[in-house]
Amino acid sequence: MIGSLSLFTASLLAIIHPYGVKSLENRFLACPPQDYSELKAKNYRSVERPFTRVDYIHGAPQPRLAKYDYGVWKDDYEYRLRLAAHESVQIRDVALESARVAAGKLLSQKIGDNFYLVIKAHPHHILRENKMIFGAHADRLQEGMSRAFGRPIGRAAQVEVGEDILELYVYRKDLEIAKQAVKVAISKLPKSYKVVIERLEKQEPRPPPAS
Repeated sequence: MIGSLSLFTASLLAIIHPYGVKSLENRFLACPPQDYSELKAKNYRSVERPFTRVDYIHGAPQPRLAKYDYGVWKDDYEYRLRLAAHESVQIRDVALESARVAAGKLLSQKIGDNFYLVIKAHPHHILRENKMIFGAHADRLQEGMSRAFGRPIGRAAQVEVGEDILELYVYRKDLEIAKQAVKVAISKLPKSYKVVIERLEKQEPRPPPAS
């Protein structure tokens, strides 16, 4: 008679709601229950208070970055390309790894070992998720205790405006290919970025930049 609403719930709503059961039933049908088991990636892009103390967080996952560099370091590289954040953003570790691998693969195919790519953003922040529990007939959601910490599900790097995401060192003849590689890396990351190209002065042999 009234679809998904139970007889007891319907009679109770008929007493306390001035518009009757039919109006509420139409409202339930117009807004079907959604699957909240997996939140979208955009829910983890905004920068909030960082949670980095793994001593107090049980089951914190390890960063899914295989390594923080790609290529071979040489002392005589002529140009450096810096990928800087245009706005504050939170980048998951899998996105950083995807950007590193995609850009490094393109560079390896085009110019061999004549490049050095290093990731500057570190995923120290621990992401949490509070899973919701569905009630009978999916007419309500139970979120648990108020302001609960949630279960650790991953890691992310919190980057402020102007902070570098990665650095790429190349020779002058490979500058255009390096620009293409940085563009590929940007396609793997959320929000917007700017590319800063700097010419390196010739100097004494220097160690590779720290990640």
